[in-house]
Amino acid sequence: MKASVEPEEGNKVKLSIEVDEQEFESDIEAAWKRLAKQVRMKGFRPGKAPRSLLERQLGAGVGREEALREGLPDYYAQAVREHEVDVIAPPKIDITGGQEEGPVTFEAVVEVRPIVEISGYESLTVTIPSPFASEEEIDAQIERLRQQFGELAVAERPVVDGDFVTIDIAGTVDGEPVEGLTADDYLYEVGRGAVVADIDEHLVGAVVGDVLEFDAEHPDPDEDEPLSFRIEVKEIKEKVLPDVDDDFANEASEFATVAELRADLANRMAMVRKAQSLMALQDATAAALAELVTDDLPEPLVAQEMEGRIQDFAMRLEAQGMDLARWFEMTDTPQEQFVAQLKDAAESGIRTNLALRAIVLAESIEPSDEDIEAEYARLAEQHEMDVDDVRGQFERNDAVRGLRSDLRIRLALDWVAERVSLVDDEGVAIDRASLEIEAPAADDEAPEATSSDEEDAE
Repeated sequence: MKASVEPEEGNKVKLSIEVDEQEFESDIEAAWKRLAKQVRMKGFRPGKAPRSLLERQLGAGVGREEALREGLPDYYAQAVREHEVDVIAPPKIDITGGQEEGPVTFEAVVEVRPIVEISGYESLTVTIPSPFASEEEIDAQIERLRQQFGELAVAERPVVDGDFVTIDIAGTVDGEPVEGLTADDYLYEVGRGAVVADIDEHLVGAVVGDVLEFDAEHPDPDEDEPLSFRIEVKEIKEKVLPDVDDDFANEASEFATVAELRADLANRMAMVRKAQSLMALQDATAAALAELVTDDLPEPLVAQEMEGRIQDFAMRLEAQGMDLARWFEMTDTPQEQFVAQLKDAAESGIRTNLALRAIVLAESIEPSDEDIEAEYARLAEQHEMDVDDVRGQFERNDAVRGLRSDLRIRLALDWVAERVSLVDDEGVAIDRASLEIEAPAADDEAPEATSSDEEDAE
């Protein structure tokens, strides 16, 4: 087979393909074998009738027609791979010779991914979260730690938000007790809205000995009857928080002083924030690159990207035991809104990809053999496979070119991300060296004070 490629108008190319007569004869022979299995001839089992008899019964041209129908898509696909044509839509194929005899020639006109040129990627400025914790954020962590070490003390005054009150509570519907809403000596934190908001509203301002009776809307929307409550206030306690001094630091953590505790909190929060900043750097760089591509996007490319994204989303929903219809119902998301958001995301992703492809060409970015091997190792670990098996699968499936293409895109994004200027949300410049994360010592154990850091990171 011989093939050539030439550009056409409208972001298309034309592949001209020629298959010599001897090569195509094998396709014709395979076509007759397929037809033999479909045609019953007296005296022959299915698939065993000779070609000569089939030609006399069906006509000699039938086998060639079948070979053209089945073989041309394969020859087209082979030409696409050999010339690395980045197609984004089905081809329009026109047979130009060999329909009756001789070598087969045909042309395939197909739309391809556009190649764009961009400028300004060498001097981008992107905004990422600051890698450092502010004094206010450290104060908030100290306050959370104080709350953990607070002690309850009896308060001789009316109830205020944040108090802990001991109550006897009885909730009924039509005089019948409601399971879970009847208890004696129940310790309740005022302001949490743990049952219904009306309880907090009636408790605020109450004093020991008060008996509160009121109706409240049932929290279950399927229940029409209101809840009736009777609450007796038996004791009021307030949370007394420790002073922030060295004694508190010593009790609440492994540190002897508040200064040491604050420094450790700052360091640990910075580790979390640096990781968040590094992740944001990739996303912010990709978004900035997308804005550099102002060309109109081919509709087939947008449709292809949207289809891939929706399939990925549907698979993630399926893993959670849900389908799209159920998701629309649960989230109350209009389908039109979902499609519009999906299209925006798809177009942004395409523009980023086109920008990165342009950078690959402009900067001659190419993965090394070490990069390829590292990717095989990563995939092997991810799928719990042997590296040699992963490599073999790519080679057998002729997928190494695709892997190299994907790596070029990733390396291009890294190339740009390493060169962008960084500012925080307030426009203050960020030193790239401040994003470096130092590995903690092996015996470094986090004190209780940092538990909320992990929650913030999530």
